[in-house]
Amino acid sequence: MTGTGPKTDLCNTGRLTPEKEADLTAQLLELADTDVKRCIQCGRCTANCPMAQHMDLVPSRMMWELKNGRASVVLAAASPWDCLSCFACETRCPRGLNPAGVMEAARLLSIRPAGAPVLTAEEVAELDPGMPQQAIVAAYRKFSK
Repeated sequence: MTGTGPKTDLCNTGRLTPEKEADLTAQLLELADTDVKRCIQCGRCTANCPMAQHMDLVPSRMMWELKNGRASVVLAAASPWDCLSCFACETRCPRGLNPAGVMEAARLLSIRPAGAPVLTAEEVAELDPGMPQQAIVAAYRKFSK
């Protein structure tokens, strides 16, 4: 099953000026917190990804697109929504990069509108006390960067 995440105005490839594309790429790389410039395109991330056969852009291609400053291509792909976040890609990367982090960053950038308010630690503490702790931590992680 191929994921179909929310498509935002950020994903309109071909409509971005080079400056906006560079800004979008910088935002995605900041969220991903991995140095895609160090990627040597060995393909181990893709070879070990259990979902690669279902992705429109495989992990190594996502890294290549970001390495070349094309975040809009990454955001337009369905691949971030197909990622299981199993971290097999990170485990096998000889350079210690995190393609799963890139996938997560792409999901975050797609679901969180630009300039939207983020949660503070105090606001997270006020969330429903019956909410599982993992959900609270995930909410803080997703909306505090």
